[in-house]
Amino acid sequence: MLSRKRRRRLRDCAPFAADADATEADVSEADLDQEDQEKLPMTEGEGEGHRAVEAPSAGGAEPGAAGEKNGSVKLKIPEEEPEEVKFTGLTKEELMRVAGTPGWVRTRWALLVVFWLGWLGMLGGAVLIVLQAPRCRDLPAINWWNEGPLYQVGDIQAFSDTRDLKGMEQKISRLSQLKVRGLVLGPVHVAPADDAMSLRFEEVSSEAGSLAQFKSLVQAAHKKGISVVLDLTPNYQGTSGPWFSNTSVTSVAERLKSALVFWMKEGVDGVQLSGVERVAAVVPTLWADIRAIVQNGTDEGPDKRVLIGITERSSAEETPLSPSSSSTRPTARASWPGAWGARRGGHLASVGGAALLRLHQLLLLTLPGTPVFNYGDEIGLMDEDTKFPRMLWDSEEELNGTLQEERVERLSLRRFFQTLSELRVKERSLMFGDFLLLSNSSSSSSSSSSLAFLRVWDQSERYVAAFNFAAAESAVLQLVDAALPPQAVVVLSTNSNALPGDSSVDLKELRLGPQQAALLRFPYTG
Repeated sequence: MLSRKRRRRLRDCAPFAADADATEADVSEADLDQEDQEKLPMTEGEGEGHRAVEAPSAGGAEPGAAGEKNGSVKLKIPEEEPEEVKFTGLTKEELMRVAGTPGWVRTRWALLVVFWLGWLGMLGGAVLIVLQAPRCRDLPAINWWNEGPLYQVGDIQAFSDTRDLKGMEQKISRLSQLKVRGLVLGPVHVAPADDAMSLRFEEVSSEAGSLAQFKSLVQAAHKKGISVVLDLTPNYQGTSGPWFSNTSVTSVAERLKSALVFWMKEGVDGVQLSGVERVAAVVPTLWADIRAIVQNGTDEGPDKRVLIGITERSSAEETPLSPSSSSTRPTARASWPGAWGARRGGHLASVGGAALLRLHQLLLLTLPGTPVFNYGDEIGLMDEDTKFPRMLWDSEEELNGTLQEERVERLSLRRFFQTLSELRVKERSLMFGDFLLLSNSSSSSSSSSSLAFLRVWDQSERYVAAFNFAAAESAVLQLVDAALPPQAVVVLSTNSNALPGDSSVDLKELRLGPQQAALLRFPYTG
């Protein structure tokens, strides 16, 4: 039997044992609840890392109103991302082992052989193409006067607003727009009419300006790519002839020699003379000296000077400037026919008629040789009562009635001239191409008043120029030649309504209206 003291001790310990058993049960249940709670989202009132723990009640009762178990902790565990797999490739030892296998060795040799066979094939093909391709013709040796038209101003006072060389300099930009390559100026030297004793070649007339103005003009022209040719005709204001009388030809020619050296040093690029037949016939040795001074040039600009002679003879071979005449060197290359249209006075619209102005412009700018135009020819300036009429410079001011119509016509003529001049400068066939006169197989009466020719250079585009000079009749040109295709494209026409630009025409039946001309183009076909 237990003593009374021991029974009291066991009785006192019994509640604690019961509480311990209950606690162990609660902990096990809390562990299970924690696994379920981790699968649920946190409640609205709970923040990150918050724990809700309630102390057990005195009697070991269940948790409070929230229904949470004693000791439960709510946590949000982030999901783990899968690790990225990195490709490290083969090691050097592994690569060397694979590269040395027989299969890879054969593959490398096969690729190497294919590469060199392909390279040799391309090289052989390129050589074959070069050998079979047609050889390009060597470009001819040309000088600046072969590259574009020349623009002649015989009277400084009639051309510029200020009536002197300074005003002439102010118009250089307008000339550059026309794509002219040279300016033929003057004469501007002192030369009283029919007075050989008072002739002073090296002095600028006060009516034209001063030597300083002349130098400034030459510099401004050179900056625009325009060369300057000075007219040194001795008796340009007299009536006894350009070289005065026969007795004075020798003395005048001697004085001209020293004047040529003077003006060459002042920067002129050439000289123009009238009546060259007389001095060549009277004093041939002096004429040879004159040619040598101009054409041999100076130390500053050898082989860049031109000598232009105005003659009434129709054949270039009959002039003292022909290559067959006594000279150290011809004016240009032997096949160059010379200059077309050079004259001291008179304008194209007055000489050939205003209705034929565009036709004559197209003719001069498509023929072989160097075209020379008088000032105002680009706008249809008429001579009226003088060979040196006042130049018309159109401004932006408002005009009414007839004056406005006349200005519109002048601007249209200027655009036509400028377009032709640009083609003449940039197209090799028109600049120095071969000339072939085309026959017209048409039996109509208008065939006698028509003209057509072909300009062609090597593999450049070809040009056909066709003209109908008849005043009242249309013309049908039947152009048949081995060098011609069936059709060509209209580049420019004097009557754009009849033959609009970029239209295609049949060369076997080319229709031109009265006093109409057209420039046609077709490509090189090999």
